[in-house]
Amino acid sequence: MTLLPLDFVDSQQTAELREDEYWDGDRRLIYCTTCHTPRQQYLVIAGNRVRLRCMCACQEKASEGMKKDREHWKFLNRVAQNRAVGLTDPELQRCTFENDLGYNKKQMDIARRYVQNWEDFRENSVGLLLWGGVGTGKSYIAGCIANALLDKGVPVMMTNFPRVLNKLTDMYSGDRTAYIDSLKSFQLLVVDDLGVERNTEFVIEQVYHIVDSRYRSHLPLIVTTNLSIKETKSPEDLAKKRIYDRILERCAAVQVNDQNIREINKRINMEKAAKLLIGGENEETEEI
Repeated sequence: MTLLPLDFVDSQQTAELREDEYWDGDRRLIYCTTCHTPRQQYLVIAGNRVRLRCMCACQEKASEGMKKDREHWKFLNRVAQNRAVGLTDPELQRCTFENDLGYNKKQMDIARRYVQNWEDFRENSVGLLLWGGVGTGKSYIAGCIANALLDKGVPVMMTNFPRVLNKLTDMYSGDRTAYIDSLKSFQLLVVDDLGVERNTEFVIEQVYHIVDSRYRSHLPLIVTTNLSIKETKSPEDLAKKRIYDRILERCAAVQVNDQNIREINKRINMEKAAKLLIGGENEETEEI
């Protein structure tokens, strides 16, 4: 650094020049050699006019860039934490729109539009009821929505009813209430496999509490089920009707096609295995 001669500075402050700076004698300020904007400014403090350091234009731009980098890092860290909490099953983390093989194009388009219009759906607490046969891709579609919203920084929890119910079974009443209340911290709750739970009074009561908690909190819920829409509209007893009515009121019903994607994938995998194991194609893929 170069110390400015005393005749170049006023009596209020001496200054040192850095390698990328120069002294403007007319304005009596230090300037940046890159952007030629001042790195000093005059301010009046307690009635005294003083000259203080400030950032030039390129320093402000760099500072803003670093701030954006820090904010982006914080965002990515928050997304990673949300995903670690909300998607504990590694298989679900692979359910993305990018990995989709195109088996349910219409339904995947609906899922994409749900993500694109998330703010409106959240504001109106509207979710989805994905219904259809076993292996048709309902969980995958729900997982795509969960992952896409997590990427946007939205707190999402995706689980299934049997897992939640097993957790609740081992809790005392107060702890069960606290756990269900804790699910409100997630802007979206995605729950798989409605209808496969045991048909006991305790189980039905807990399913009702989960659904009702979202309903009363005006928080969206996505549910997948093997039940037909007819079965959800006309359940066998009043207890289930209380559950299904709340779901149908707040969740748009989307039928997922009848093709069994698991069977399709099984056939593809067996064909690949046959080529590797016996060196050729095998039409009978059930056994090699």
